[in-house]
Amino acid sequence: MQRIMFSLLVVVVCLALSAKVNATELQQTIRTTQNKVVKIFGAGGLRQLEAYQSGILISPEGHVLTALSYVLDTDDLAVILHDGRKWQAEFLGSDPITELALLKLPVEEEQLPHFNLRSDVALQRNSSLPFPGQRILALSNLYGIATGDEPVSVLQGVITAIAPLKARRGAYQANYRGQVYVLDAYTNNPGAAGGALVDWQGRLLGILGKELRSEVTGTWLNYALPTASFVEVVDDLRAGRLDRTRVELPPSVESHSTETLGIVLIPDVLPRTPAYIDSVHRDSPAERAGLRPDDLVVFIGSEPVDSYRAVVKQLQQVERAEPISISVLRDGALREFVLTAKTPSVKKSTPASDDVKP
Repeated sequence: MQRIMFSLLVVVVCLALSAKVNATELQQTIRTTQNKVVKIFGAGGLRQLEAYQSGILISPEGHVLTALSYVLDTDDLAVILHDGRKWQAEFLGSDPITELALLKLPVEEEQLPHFNLRSDVALQRNSSLPFPGQRILALSNLYGIATGDEPVSVLQGVITAIAPLKARRGAYQANYRGQVYVLDAYTNNPGAAGGALVDWQGRLLGILGKELRSEVTGTWLNYALPTASFVEVVDDLRAGRLDRTRVELPPSVESHSTETLGIVLIPDVLPRTPAYIDSVHRDSPAERAGLRPDDLVVFIGSEPVDSYRAVVKQLQQVERAEPISISVLRDGALREFVLTAKTPSVKKSTPASDDVKP
């Protein structure tokens, strides 16, 4: 009996020591990971719209990945690092499907702490992670509490499910329909969008999504997009493959426009107003092709467009005599339409009698 009690005591002591070591390691993981999460401040303040959110550093040169939202609709976009330093960020581009955006800090020689997306994805695949029931940490600028060198908030929880995203915010449906991690940590609060979801070893599992309400249950979702779902998108954005420069047409060549196609976009009130179609003219190329109000324009030809102004600019690069393909997001699906604008007919002039040879 004494031997049994002694053995149990040894097991309890070992578990306690193990727990203590794990707790110490976890604290170090949290401190290290907090240094890779940034606070973003931008547009907002009207109609109780919060002017802040979160982001994650994904390169030593200062590339920041975050959620695409109205907060980024400003030319005065501020990013604050873990040590309180403030930088003015450059908006490099965005992806309309995942609704993520890439920013760049004006870092020159300094190497910033960051997540290695491809490395973390490879480690997860090799270890068959993540899975429902796995312990996670969610790090973000929740409620905008961190404004300077204060550390970002940390929530502990588990992945409750891995399921397709089917939700909406207000009148608009989420564009991304792939698998997401559903969490039991309250990450759907203001400021959390764009934060980091990591495991207890600090490996990036995903990025925290925007506030959305489930169409299935009617409840607000706490979720994150898996890293594997956007790693290729980030590569394209960093390489500039989603923002190609096209040659301007000469002034003598007529180009497409929203007017000639019969498209009316929602009013352009911000630098990056989303390119939602407000209405289409009757018997116009847009109506004949099948475009509808509330469609979100995401591609003109093969070129991605992420705003009202980008659509207008891209249409000006295509001759009106040429058919033009427009891809939109409708009910979470990408649809492509080919439009042909009517070109003004040019009458051939009849030569004057004096010019006619006998």
